[in-house]
Amino acid sequence: MPDIETLQCDVADADSVNHCVSRIEEEAGGVDILVNNAAIAGSLDLKPFDEIAPEDFARVLQTNVLSQFLCSRAVIGHMRKSGWGRIINLTSGTAFIGVPNMLHYIASKGAIVSLTRSLATEVGQDGVTVNALAPGLTVTDGIESNQAFSQQMRDGVVAMRAIRREERPDDLTGACMFLASDAAEFFTGQIMVVDGGATFH
Repeated sequence: MPDIETLQCDVADADSVNHCVSRIEEEAGGVDILVNNAAIAGSLDLKPFDEIAPEDFARVLQTNVLSQFLCSRAVIGHMRKSGWGRIINLTSGTAFIGVPNMLHYIASKGAIVSLTRSLATEVGQDGVTVNALAPGLTVTDGIESNQAFSQQMRDGVVAMRAIRREERPDDLTGACMFLASDAAEFFTGQIMVVDGGATFH
C-alpha cells in the first residue's frame, strides 16, 4: 500500500487552501487529481426551508460549493502546465429529484452540477477533465449517528432503487477511479449518478 500523508486544511478558506496546495507542490510537484468531497451532509438538521436560518444556508453553500471553487482554482495552474488533470466533484442525486427539508443541501448540490459543467468548458482545452459523481443517500458514520436520517427514511430510499440495498462509500470507488484514469480522457462535463438505480439521468 502506498504511503499516505495527510494535511489539515479549511477548504472553505482561500488562504488555507492555497497554503495546503503550495505545500503539496513543494513536496510532490503538484496536484494531478482533485476529488472535491468536503460537504456538510450527515450533520444536517432537517427542517422546512422557512425555518432554515440564513447563516446556516450560507454555511452549507460555503462548505459544499465555495470549497470546490477554491480547491479547483488552486490546483489548475499545475494541471494546465502539465497538460493533464482530473477534477472530480461530489454532488448528489437529490439535485435532480428534490427532497423536502433539505433545501440548503440540495441547493448546494445543484450548484455543483452547474459548476462542473461550466468549469469543464473552460479547462478542456488544457487537457483537464471535470466531472461529478452523484450518489444517493450514502450510509456514512455521520448519517448513522444523525437521528434525522431515521431507519424508516433509509428504508424508503432503498425501496426506490433497482439494486435494493443501502449505499456505502465504497460503492463510489470504481466510478471515481474511472474518472481519474486515462480511460476517461474524452469524458468531461458529465454527472455520473451512482445510486443503485433510483435516478436515471
